[in-house]
Amino acid sequence: MRERLVEALRAGELDGLHGVVVVQGGRTVLEHYGAGEDVSWATPLGMVQFGPGVLHDLRSVTKSVTALLYGIALGEGLVPGPEEPLLPHFPEYADLAADPERARLTVEHALTMTLGLEWREDVPYDSPANAEIAMEMAADRYRYVLERPIVAPPGTEWSYCGGATALLGKLIADGTGLTLPEYAAQKLFAPLGIREFGWLAGADGVASAASGLRLDPRDLVKIGQLVLAKGDGIVPAEWIDTMLRPRFDTAWGARYGYQWYISEVAGHRLVAGMGNGGQRLVAVPDLDLAAAIVTGNYDAPDQARIPTLLLERVILA
Repeated sequence: MRERLVEALRAGELDGLHGVVVVQGGRTVLEHYGAGEDVSWATPLGMVQFGPGVLHDLRSVTKSVTALLYGIALGEGLVPGPEEPLLPHFPEYADLAADPERARLTVEHALTMTLGLEWREDVPYDSPANAEIAMEMAADRYRYVLERPIVAPPGTEWSYCGGATALLGKLIADGTGLTLPEYAAQKLFAPLGIREFGWLAGADGVASAASGLRLDPRDLVKIGQLVLAKGDGIVPAEWIDTMLRPRFDTAWGARYGYQWYISEVAGHRLVAGMGNGGQRLVAVPDLDLAAAIVTGNYDAPDQARIPTLLLERVILA
């Protein structure tokens, strides 16, 4: 694996790679860091030398971590089950709940990104035309999400939507009485030995459940190992199975469970959290392998190139 990585690096095929850590069978089998220009959301960080302990934006890998937190809270009886109606848990929006079409929304529609609401994230994430950025700038992020125009019956079409994850974050915060970072620190990070993390917030000060988490790759890969271990007593094992059951096809070929992607690479079933710029958290159950990949190709048309090359030609070759 190391030789294949060195070959790809020498060939200049991994420009923009900031770090990769691979653990198999509980043993680190690959670890590499680079240097490069970086940003945190829209804030330039300049030239960064990456390494152990250097935090990195995970962008939408955050969504997959939020799903794990939802499972922990559900096991504690603090959040509604997937089958429950969604809007009764947002009583401040009684006007929206009065709409019969919106009243059909369930928690599972948020978990699977099948709310059927208009939502565009196909423009750069530094533009307010991007729905997630508009949500982060909104005076009331949850109303912004829930009042989007209805474009499809709920539960019928998968459509990428950071707003769906924001709703899950609100349910966790309301149910636990803690902010999302506080709950994560207590219930997920501390049991895994993760002590240093960041969690970016929107203009309203609310931590972004969709894209705000910052970890270093060594700690990120621990979350992949947790998934391989069926929650390891931290997340209910039945939630891991439910979360990773494919339900809908995505726009680019993978299938989608509860905030996690399920696909096949090099003949292996792979579950993954994916983030803008090439961020990846990957678990390959049949190989007992977890990988964390962080890169700096934010908003680039070919941002999937590096993680795809690493998986297909280095890690799983």
